[in-house]
Amino acid sequence: MPSLIRDLRILIVDDSETTRHILGTIVRSRDWVVCGEAEDGWSGVRQFQELRPDAVLLDLSMPVMNGLEAAHALHQIMPRVPMILCSLHANNVLQREATAAGVKMVISKAENMQTLINKAKELLETTLVSNPET
Repeated sequence: MPSLIRDLRILIVDDSETTRHILGTIVRSRDWVVCGEAEDGWSGVRQFQELRPDAVLLDLSMPVMNGLEAAHALHQIMPRVPMILCSLHANNVLQREATAAGVKMVISKAENMQTLINKAKELLETTLVSNPET
């Protein structure tokens, strides 16, 4: 387990190569590690099983398997791994559906990416400190 939240292993699942690149750059700037990237939910589930990341950043709208479907599958495999769902259209309905799928936080992609990562950092600190055997 990483000490506090340095060296966290993050899996990024988003169909946009540009978004994966931006998120990866920000993740690495936090001394976290991008342990894997996937361009659809199905590939994300396969990588999750192989890599066993500390946390997952998921896009909502992806081909093959969307973020909610992937979150549900990931939650069945390792329910204590925090997942953050990113969407252009975050709202209360999506938040309820995401929570039911095991997602800890829904973040709007309309927000500044640094704000997104700061919120993720707060969530991960809280989750990983309270559940150190994730």
